[in-house]
Amino acid sequence: MKKLVFASVLALACIGYVATPMLRAQDSITIKDPKEYNDFQLANSQTDDKTKAGQLEDFLNHYPQSVVKSMVLESLIDSYQKLNDPDKTLSAADRLLKVDPNNMKAIFISVYIKKNQCAKTSDAQVCDDAGALALKGLTVAKPASVSDDEWKKQTGGAYPVFHSAIALDDLLSKKDVKAGIAEYRNELMLYSANQSTTGLGLWDTLQLAEAYIKQEPADAKAARDAAAKVKAATDPGAKAAAQQAAKDAKDADNNDLTQAVWFYARAWNFAPAQLKAPIETKMKYYFTKYHGNTDGLDAVKTDAANTLFPPNNFQPTPAKTPADIVHDLMANTTDLNGLALSDKEYILANGTQEDADKLWAIMKGKATPVPGEVISATASQIQLAVSPDAKGATPKYADFIVNLKTSLADKDIPKAGMVYAIQPAAELDATYDSYTQVAATDTKEASAQIVLNDGTIVPEKKKTVPVHHPVAKPSAAHKPAAH
Repeated sequence: MKKLVFASVLALACIGYVATPMLRAQDSITIKDPKEYNDFQLANSQTDDKTKAGQLEDFLNHYPQSVVKSMVLESLIDSYQKLNDPDKTLSAADRLLKVDPNNMKAIFISVYIKKNQCAKTSDAQVCDDAGALALKGLTVAKPASVSDDEWKKQTGGAYPVFHSAIALDDLLSKKDVKAGIAEYRNELMLYSANQSTTGLGLWDTLQLAEAYIKQEPADAKAARDAAAKVKAATDPGAKAAAQQAAKDAKDADNNDLTQAVWFYARAWNFAPAQLKAPIETKMKYYFTKYHGNTDGLDAVKTDAANTLFPPNNFQPTPAKTPADIVHDLMANTTDLNGLALSDKEYILANGTQEDADKLWAIMKGKATPVPGEVISATASQIQLAVSPDAKGATPKYADFIVNLKTSLADKDIPKAGMVYAIQPAAELDATYDSYTQVAATDTKEASAQIVLNDGTIVPEKKKTVPVHHPVAKPSAAHKPAAH
């Protein structure tokens, strides 16, 4: 699944952080040195942000202990923001926090920029820095000089970003998915109905759905382990306790899928048109995984459009066992060849041996495109994540292995992360050879590892640019005679 990206840039003005009115502060702060005062006035009076930033930096270099240092740094943040320079904006915010550790504006800007850096790089230290500063921001007390209304406006915009940064840190650095889920929910609770349908509110609604999917394999294993303990228990009291624990574990596993579907549906309702299809693919896949088919999904989408969080009684009917689902699917599908590749893998992974072999008898020896993300590759073999489970796992894993017909030159070996799709995009074609059922583990569900041979890469079809041929001008000999 290609990565989904929403615009999530927040304008500072929307949460009450406007340009610092530095001259106003002189009603209560006096600069005794006339030269320092003149330099301060000169820097502050500049209308070009690049010039202003340079003069403010010069002022701080000449007067490192100035009584107006905090105000100068706040103005410097504003200038760098207008210049769209996040690195220098962050530097100014860091310096301001050394002078004024509880400055909410500096905390917010630092968290916002570091959160974006965390999302781009997954650097643990950057993520932890953003998370720690966000935690601090949630505890900063209202300054006496700020009115209750102004503080409410500022924290109303800052607190959701803080929870979002903590959630991202939990997921990417601390690897604590449950904590990340809790923080995303805390964030979304702070939004109004309209705020949750755009920008960061919409993006993190989708991230919450993704987080539930990340948590589901661990909860599924806990459910399997709990079920095994029920079978092993012999004492009636121990067996009853094991049965309750197994029910609780199964409920937690089911909750991951139903919550994910709800928040996928919520995001789908308000996503830009070009992003609806990839969201809907995941939504349908996990709803079918839980419920057995897509009956009732349209009602979920309608309900999710009207409210951000699911009602307490939201509990679609769970599906039959995986083997039962596979058997019904095969019995009700007239053309098994027409099944999606992810559905075929699900059958091979979860069906009885009889059902899996029946499908494989149709697939073996047939050529097929293999749309997926490269996990690793050599000159002779490409391993890809094809199913949503394989792509959504942490780490991602290869469920399809393609042995190439002709070895690749070193320069042509695809890098990890390369995505093959269907023409006109780059396409990987191969012929089914064998499959192996892979039992569930602590980190992933039951799957099938499918091996294909005679793999060939069909390059992306580049769009042709029409060539404009200028109309030839008639030669002098053919010019019409003058009248």
